[in-house]
Amino acid sequence: MGYELRVERPAPLAFAELATVLGRAGFEFRGSQETGEVLARHGDRVLVIAAWNGKLSGAPGSDWQVAQLARVSALLGARLVGEDGESYAIRDGLVEQVNGSAAYEFGRLDEILAAGPTVWSH
Repeated sequence: MGYELRVERPAPLAFAELATVLGRAGFEFRGSQETGEVLARHGDRVLVIAAWNGKLSGAPGSDWQVAQLARVSALLGARLVGEDGESYAIRDGLVEQVNGSAAYEFGRLDEILAAGPTVWSH
């Protein structure tokens, strides 16, 4: 697994709340209350953006996946946090990473989502 981003919030996330929020926002879920995957569509493709095992996390490989995870986090009233303590959020229509006082903009949310899951090259 690659670099992990975690959805964190003060109150535990119940599966029922997760399922309700995902359904309203157009995401899909495959699995059970104990373990599963959060899916998002782009065109005719359905892609995994996060894993559920009582907690929600993902290992994005594209700006599109980061944007989708940031959307889910915002919808849940949570923060999206990386392994190094940085956070990812949507602010004023921009997807950004914040680490201390430094911020990196991935780009406009609508443009990232429209472009789709172009995998990062290493």
